[in-house]
Amino acid sequence: MNDNRIKRIAIIGGGTAGWMTAAAFAKVLGVNYASITLVESDSIGTVGVGEATIPQINIFNRMIGIAEDDFVRRTKGSFKLGIEFVNWGKLNHRYFHPFGSYGINMEGVSFHAFWLRLHQMGLSPDINDYSLQSVAAQRGKFMRPIDAGNSPLAEIAYAFHFDAGLYALFLREHSEARGVVRREGKVVQVHQRSEDGFIESVQLEDGSLIEADLFIDCSGFQGLLIEQTLKTGFHDWSKWLPCNRAMAVPCANIPNITPFTRSTARAAGWQWRIPLQHRIGNGYVYCSDFISDDEVADTLLANLDGEALADPRIIKFTTGHRKKYWDKNVVAIGLSSGFMEPLESTSIWMIQNGISRLLANFPDRDFAPVDRDLYNRYMIKETEYIRDFLIAHYKITSRDDSPFWDYCRNMAVPDRLEEKLGVFANSGRTFREDEELFNDTSWFAVAAGQGMQPRTYDPVANVLSVEQTKKRLAEVKTIVSEAADYMPTHNDFIRRNCAA
Repeated sequence: MNDNRIKRIAIIGGGTAGWMTAAAFAKVLGVNYASITLVESDSIGTVGVGEATIPQINIFNRMIGIAEDDFVRRTKGSFKLGIEFVNWGKLNHRYFHPFGSYGINMEGVSFHAFWLRLHQMGLSPDINDYSLQSVAAQRGKFMRPIDAGNSPLAEIAYAFHFDAGLYALFLREHSEARGVVRREGKVVQVHQRSEDGFIESVQLEDGSLIEADLFIDCSGFQGLLIEQTLKTGFHDWSKWLPCNRAMAVPCANIPNITPFTRSTARAAGWQWRIPLQHRIGNGYVYCSDFISDDEVADTLLANLDGEALADPRIIKFTTGHRKKYWDKNVVAIGLSSGFMEPLESTSIWMIQNGISRLLANFPDRDFAPVDRDLYNRYMIKETEYIRDFLIAHYKITSRDDSPFWDYCRNMAVPDRLEEKLGVFANSGRTFREDEELFNDTSWFAVAAGQGMQPRTYDPVANVLSVEQTKKRLAEVKTIVSEAADYMPTHNDFIRRNCAA
C-alpha cells in the first residue's frame, strides 16, 4: 500500500495558538510521523489578551505532559474559580459565575429547581452560598481537589490566569525539545498549486521556501493563508456582539491575589481584571460607535488597582468567524479562524478545541472533502453555541443608562437563544444542548445573576415538601461553608506550591 500520510506540517504564526498546536502535534503525532515546522517573526507582536481560561485547559496541559506547578510558576500565573460580574444586570449589582455546580441534584431534579422554589417564596439565601467555588472566591481561598469522599473538596473545578506571552515561550521550549523546528522570518509570498489552489509553500524574507502538505494558519486577525490567500470569507456577528475594540493596560499588583476574574460592565462595554503573580491585566472591551477612545482610556486608567505599567494599547476586531475553518489544505486555528470577545475566557478553549478536533479528524494527503466538511460543521456549531451564551450577557439586562445598553437590551437575538431565554423565563429550566461548552449551571448563573425572574419553577421540585427542601438546602450551605473554611488562602497555596 502507498504511504499517503501527511509528512510535512507547517504552522504559520507563533503565539499561544501556534505553540499550542505545535506542542499537541509533537505529542500526539510525533516528529517521526511528520516533520513539524513553525514559522514566526519576533518583529510581529501577538494580541496576548487570552490570559484567563476555563477548566478544560487542564486536559490540554496534562495531554502534552506539562506539570501544573511548573506551568503556573513559569507563566507567573494564578488560579481561577470563576468570574465575578459587576453592573451587568443592573448598576450596583454583582453576581458570580462559578466553575463546578451549585449544591447537588436531589431526587433526580436539578438543584436549581429546589433553590428557585424557595427563592420565589422568599425563603432562600444567595445562590452563591451553595457553590464552593463562589464561597471560596469570596473568601480568597484555593486548593486542588483532594480525596474527601462526598465532600465538595473532592471536586474543585478550576482554571488559571497566566501571562499568554510566557505561556507561548514555555510551549516553544517544550515543543522544540520534542523535535519541532522553529523558523524565524516573515512570510512574504504564498505559492499555490495551479490545478486546485492548494498551498504548496510559503516564502520567507530571506528567499527560503517552507514546503508542506498541511498548513496551519495561526497568523492572527490577518488570516494570512485562510483569508488573504484562499479568500474564505467571514461571518460578521457585530449586530449581536457590537463591541469592536479593546483597550488593554497592565497595572501593579496588590498583596492579595484574588482567585477569580472580574468583568465590570461600563457605559459602552465592559472592563476585565485578571490577577497574575507579577501584575494585573486590565482592559476595556467597547463599541466605538458609542464612545471615544479617549473616554475609554480615562475610564480604564481611573479604575486600576495600582500604577499603570505601560501605555494603553488598542486592539481592533470584528466578532465572527471564517466561513470555513478548514479550506483545501489549510486549517485556521486561533484568531485567524475568528474572534469572540474574552467575556467568558473562551479564546484559548477555541484553540484547544480546534486542535483536538483536527487530531480526531486528521487527514491524509487526499484531503477528503467529507473530513473538511465535518470539521467545519462541528467548529461552526460550537462557535455559535458560545456566541449565544455571550449574547445572553448583553441581552439580559435592565440597564437603560446609556445608548449602548439600550441597544443591547432591545436587540433581536438568534432563534435558539430566544428559545432558551423563553424556557427560563417560564420555568427557570436550563439545558445543555449536544456538546455545547456551557452547561446548565452556567446558563442558570447568568440568567438568574442578571435578574431574570421566571414565572414559576420546575414542578417536579414539589417532590419534596417546603420543610424538607429548606432542611436539605441548609445542610448543603453548611457543608459548602465548612469546606471553604478548610481551604488555605490563594496566596498561601501559590507561595507553597508554585510561586514565580
